[in-house]
Amino acid sequence: MLKFLLDPANAITTCGLTFAVIGLYEVLGGHFELGIAAVIWSLLADHLDGIVAARTRNRDPDKGKIGKQLDSFTDLVSDAVFPAMLVLELNHGSPVSLVIAVILLVAGALRLSYFNSFGLSDGRFVGVPLSYDIPLLAVLHVSTIRVPRASGAVLVGIVIFSVGASALLASRGFI
Repeated sequence: MLKFLLDPANAITTCGLTFAVIGLYEVLGGHFELGIAAVIWSLLADHLDGIVAARTRNRDPDKGKIGKQLDSFTDLVSDAVFPAMLVLELNHGSPVSLVIAVILLVAGALRLSYFNSFGLSDGRFVGVPLSYDIPLLAVLHVSTIRVPRASGAVLVGIVIFSVGASALLASRGFI
């Protein structure tokens, strides 16, 4: 099995997994910035491995099959497990953070399972790939997209989340 790691794309994916695990280690040690920095390198590896795989001539199809599974597992760790653990650690394992962590993990696992089962549709992803989340959110924040004003149940949910999240974050400042 180790021979599959000699494939350049798979080696890059393995480096990405390593960075994701380092990120988890740092978050669990209370070094949130270092953890996030490590996971950013994992995200870079995730994009680079696909480019290398596509450009590798005469790539063994079995190495490609292993690479797809390894890539999916790495995505789950870096793009679902890591954010879930970050939320839990930042909020000292509060019940609200547990619910958010479970939602992140279930959504990530479902998204990856869907992609692994059905792949691309007309050359496009169905649903936003997990590794696009943070860059996509940054772009959306500064875009000219028009979003309707929150009202009704959406507004109530935003208020409850804001009060709860700000209370949790503020309480950390006093500890």
